[in-house]
Amino acid sequence: MTKHKLFKLGAAAALTVTGVSAITSLKTVRAANFTAIKRVKINYLPGKGLNIWTNYNKGKFMGYRAKDGTIWNVAETAVDKKGNLWYKVGTREWIEARYTVDVGMDTPASTNAKTKDKVTNVSTKKTTKKSKKTSKKTTTKVNNVISLGTVTKKSTKKSTKTKSKAAKVKKAKQIVDAAVKKTSKKLTTKKVASTQASSKAGAIVALAKQQVGKPYAWGANGPDSFDCSSLVQYVFKNAAGMNLPRTTYDQVKVGQTVYQKSQANGQPVSASNLQVGDLLFWGSESAPYHVAIYIGNNQYVNAATPEQGTILQTMTSYFAPTIVKRVL
Repeated sequence: MTKHKLFKLGAAAALTVTGVSAITSLKTVRAANFTAIKRVKINYLPGKGLNIWTNYNKGKFMGYRAKDGTIWNVAETAVDKKGNLWYKVGTREWIEARYTVDVGMDTPASTNAKTKDKVTNVSTKKTTKKSKKTSKKTTTKVNNVISLGTVTKKSTKKSTKTKSKAAKVKKAKQIVDAAVKKTSKKLTTKKVASTQASSKAGAIVALAKQQVGKPYAWGANGPDSFDCSSLVQYVFKNAAGMNLPRTTYDQVKVGQTVYQKSQANGQPVSASNLQVGDLLFWGSESAPYHVAIYIGNNQYVNAATPEQGTILQTMTSYFAPTIVKRVL
């Protein structure tokens, strides 16, 4: 059976990985060649596992899942063609980032965090059958006790009614508390996501400005010179850990469309509709010829031309972008 190296952190500072040695057992192997850039917790469904894929673009399900609530080391991040963020957790193992939450690097990584469908299903069936039998026995026993009871006093009946009412009130309170807790968790998750996006945007602006003044060279990949799309790829990878495609033809397909001239009746995009980190494109969606990074205040950084190099410019109605994509 092929062994897949997954990023696990042992008690020592060195990184360890987990590979499958049998259907019901896991074997730990040391892999010092990998370095975790962050650590995440699986936040999927209680008792369920998150699919592990061979790639973030049209990958295949590997037959294994990451258990809900387990901690994983992330070696790399990437954005698929639909604009979804993915995390690489092994030599060729990927999980969807939207089903995880960030945790501190000092949080211990989980062990035995990978499950095989067949084992999980068998275990679940056995547990369910056992649970049903136990439940049936308990119910029968309770029914027998009740049938043998001879409660006839009015005071006892009144006490039973009072207890029943108190139990209903308690149950209702539990339902309300659970609803409040669930809503609070959602709001917290949204707040964390917003904070992370803001932090990435700031890092992108800072790194983009640092490239101003460097020469333009078609086909160059940096860090000494760039063309327009390689500048975008370089900044987002090194400032935000995002692996965007290399060319404008592919970059325009990533993320959410914020503005498109053909859909806006020819009206130029307004700065009030833009956010820091948005990608500005010129040309059609099927054949864009230029891309830049919006940094706020109606300004953008781009590798313009061989004569101009990498410069900071202000948007004008004369040379306004035709498409805006949001990838943060």
